[in-house]
Amino acid sequence: MLTVGVKGALWLAFISVAAALGQERIISTSSHGAELQLAGGSVGKGQILVSSNDYWGVIRAAGDLVIDFGRVTGTNYTLSNGEKAAAPAAYTYKPVNNMNNTHYSTTGTANFTGPAYANPSPGNVVIIAGTIGRSTVIDKLISSKSIDVSAIKGKWESFTSQVVKNPVPGCSKALVIAGSDPRGTIYGIYDISEQIGVSPWYFWADSPPKKSKNLYVTEKKKVQGPPSVKYRGFFLNDEQPALTNWVATRWQDTPYGAGYGPAFYSLIFEVLLRLRANYLWPTLWASMFMVDDPGNQPLADAYEIVVGTSHTEPLMRAQNEFGHFYEGPWAYNLNNKTIDDYFRYGVQRAKPYARNSLWTVGMRGTGDTAIEGLGVDHIVEMLQILVKNQRQIMAEGLNATDITTVPQTWCLYKEVMSYLFAGLQVPDDVTLLWADDNWGNVRRLPLLNETQRHGGAGVYYHFDYVGGPRNYKWINTIQLTKTAEQMHMAYARGTDRIWVVNVGDMKSLEIPISHFFDMAYDAKRWHVDSTFEWAQAWAEREFGPEQAKDIADVMMKYGMYAARRKYELIEPHVYSVINYNEADAVLQQWAELVAKAQGIYDKLPAETKAAFFETVLHPAMAGEIVQKIQIGGARNMFYAGQRRNTANKVIQEVLAQSSADANLTRYWDALLDGKWKHMMDQTHLGYDGYWQQPMRNALPPVQYVQTDFAAVAGEIGIGVEGSNATVKGDDRWHPNSANDLSVPPIDPYGPATRYFDIFSRGTKDCTWNASPFQPWVKLSQSTGTVGPNLPDQRVLISIDWKSVPNGFSDTVKINITTPCEGMDRYGFSEPHVLVPVRARSAPSSFKKGFVESDGYVAFAGEHYSSLIKPAQSTADNKMVTYHTFAHYGRTGSGVGLIPLNTEKLTVDTAPALEYDLYLFTNTTAANVTLYLSPALNYLGEYTPLEYAISLYPAGGSPTSVKNVRPVGATVGGNMPAGWDGAVADGVWGRTGNYTTSSFAVPAEGAYKLRIWALMPGIVVQKVVVNLGGVRPSYLGPPESFFVGGDKVSGRNGTSFLNDADVVGGVGKRALLE
Repeated sequence: MLTVGVKGALWLAFISVAAALGQERIISTSSHGAELQLAGGSVGKGQILVSSNDYWGVIRAAGDLVIDFGRVTGTNYTLSNGEKAAAPAAYTYKPVNNMNNTHYSTTGTANFTGPAYANPSPGNVVIIAGTIGRSTVIDKLISSKSIDVSAIKGKWESFTSQVVKNPVPGCSKALVIAGSDPRGTIYGIYDISEQIGVSPWYFWADSPPKKSKNLYVTEKKKVQGPPSVKYRGFFLNDEQPALTNWVATRWQDTPYGAGYGPAFYSLIFEVLLRLRANYLWPTLWASMFMVDDPGNQPLADAYEIVVGTSHTEPLMRAQNEFGHFYEGPWAYNLNNKTIDDYFRYGVQRAKPYARNSLWTVGMRGTGDTAIEGLGVDHIVEMLQILVKNQRQIMAEGLNATDITTVPQTWCLYKEVMSYLFAGLQVPDDVTLLWADDNWGNVRRLPLLNETQRHGGAGVYYHFDYVGGPRNYKWINTIQLTKTAEQMHMAYARGTDRIWVVNVGDMKSLEIPISHFFDMAYDAKRWHVDSTFEWAQAWAEREFGPEQAKDIADVMMKYGMYAARRKYELIEPHVYSVINYNEADAVLQQWAELVAKAQGIYDKLPAETKAAFFETVLHPAMAGEIVQKIQIGGARNMFYAGQRRNTANKVIQEVLAQSSADANLTRYWDALLDGKWKHMMDQTHLGYDGYWQQPMRNALPPVQYVQTDFAAVAGEIGIGVEGSNATVKGDDRWHPNSANDLSVPPIDPYGPATRYFDIFSRGTKDCTWNASPFQPWVKLSQSTGTVGPNLPDQRVLISIDWKSVPNGFSDTVKINITTPCEGMDRYGFSEPHVLVPVRARSAPSSFKKGFVESDGYVAFAGEHYSSLIKPAQSTADNKMVTYHTFAHYGRTGSGVGLIPLNTEKLTVDTAPALEYDLYLFTNTTAANVTLYLSPALNYLGEYTPLEYAISLYPAGGSPTSVKNVRPVGATVGGNMPAGWDGAVADGVWGRTGNYTTSSFAVPAEGAYKLRIWALMPGIVVQKVVVNLGGVRPSYLGPPESFFVGGDKVSGRNGTSFLNDADVVGGVGKRALLE
């Protein structure tokens, strides 16, 4: 069950966090309360002691710690196994013959050599590290009762760090790290590395070490582990062009492709271990992990990395192996003998490394596709036979008397999940690896009757994807809070065996990878509400405490802005350039984000600038450029349609942004003497409706306006908010020969201003004058000049409400004149801007709530008036309530049910959110749309996502309660109807009518809107009540006026930036005092 209400306690824990992210800190640069000095003073060149009989991976990690002390203190420590003139530890293996990949053979023996040993120097020993039952020195300390390992013995990946007096002869005191197993010891070693100031990302993100002369151990004993999730790893996938091009320029090609060999994978294995992960699905597209280099799989075993294979690569064979080395179709019903031999070879090749293997079973079609040519019933029957045979092959090949002791997983990816629902029986000991929808929304989680399976459950998640509705594989677009909400919901339902995430090229995803692994390692510490706290801790570890809070703010805002819509899906049509000032507001957010990130960068020490650029500044700058290009494309087409001269200026701005995009890539390529050249090779501009990557970056369509002659309707044009139309003149957006354009209505509860634009459509400078027909209609300027080389001018319209007659409801004209009339005076009359003014007010009896304006009411889900307790109290709903997920969704937050493992409720057993509204428009169809996070039917099609909703007059009770199931059924590998729009938009509700319900509003008055979320996963970001006035936009109309918090004279309301509690907005309003 989710733990809530612990933020205060966690903040107290956070103040002691610096280098060790979220774990107990025992290293300090201060001697206060010190138990042992590790560096500085009389320590000199310290020594780390291991046992020669320990695991090679433990000894290797201890060698890293030796180097890490050098990185931090300037003095490399030494490593000893207690023996004089000892040769380095060696991991011996028999390389597979990768020239014959159908008949298993080896080519002699080979070794991986560990770090060099120094002669013993007991007086300099400061750290002793080893594995229980494997390390002689640790076992002696246990038998002499010098250390207590009772808290970790026999547990998975756990360790204890203890200061011990006289641990070995000649050493007066040392820090002893004892691991329950090899990775437990390795994590204990890297825990010290991280705490002394070496980031896990020192290579991959160029995070510099924190220099210190003096280091002390401040606690006598620390116990850590076991992890929350057993297997925690990532999938290197979609690795072309960027990662493959980078690898190809650094290492020699293998016989089969780019140089994905031990030199590359050693860097991957190390960062996984430093991040307290343990599991890898290797690269897939144009590589074969076990074949490319015979050292790859033994190196993983030596490092203590658990190797698996992806959902489309059963029994330790890479996807490309079958097509390269075998005859016949990849179809078990047609070619089972060959395929069984293929599996046998995979088992035989991996057998020496079985201790660090997690076997993927099952089968999909060729090249990451569904099995073709068979009906579902036949596929299910075939897969039952296939997996039975696979398990028999494993049992025989591994000499396993009990196949249930061999770790196995079946990834229920895409269409495979539907086979389970069609009757596929999975052996109880096989882990069910549920998958998300490739867009960060879990498709299915364990039901109550599935939580006791011996094999347990896991989740395959995505930070990168190639497929519909579009690829997203360029740079980081992950919202950490969304990941936290989804993965904690998964964890709450028992998916604690495997968490594996697709990370594409890995580079640029350092932040979400770290977050994912930290949650998987310690889900209690990094709970669902801890994301900002985590971001601040991460920023402090990487860049120091001085600007950590500001960096975390940039990280969180970036994640929201980038996740609103993946860069590959942003096109000119997305953000409105005419309604709700939406495009301008989006650009303002990005500009402020980049300015803040740049300001932080400028203040950082020189040694941290590269890391900050790679992980924080570059994504912000690159993201802003994409927004400017696409919104510029929209603005150009809008201006060209109005025949503005400035349409051509916008083309130049778009071209300049294209150059900025290219220059940013050039800067990246040159960074650190070209260390990361090619990592930004991925195309990201020019998607044109097809899901696959464009072969070259391209700009959106633009239109050039011929400016040699004036428009036939005159030198000056006028456009208004909310319309593409122009006057004087004719166009398809307003009636022919009409010369009046209306701005949207204005009333005391709506935006403070409306606007009209005046612009040049001619060849000379022209003055203009604007005169409202009522003195209480105010203009930001009443005269001005526009011309071919002068900017367009925007005039803001406001109302002096104190001077408006009570009850006024009419249209006020604004007359616009210019002396620049030519031949147009014969065919076109003087233009007017029309301003519908409605001086109306809610009665004084309406004390608190949202008020209709402009034909709608809109508000954030978290801004409810009250929580309504369930009509029926049961044992199951006693702890159920609503929770606000902060820094979440498209603009600010979302509200949904907790605990996250709550079973489905009914209208009678669920609590409800209640909102108070005042509506002026009576209609038979007030359409209420909820913007819901794009969740799926994670409890299966028979228990679909569901909420209930009712809109009714205040003072009454909900009479018309409508139950809504927004997510339809999954058919085979297809997603539910509307899914592509939901994941592209970041919400259910923008595209289609999946979350829209209609209610009658018989009369003006106070109303209540009540929403019952019937299960977690229904997360309400925004609610829009459309009474006929909602205009097209991406984020929906701005939040409505709130009686009890807003004031008519002090509210702007012109864009979503003015909404209460919006992330990156211009201020807050007190809604729920």
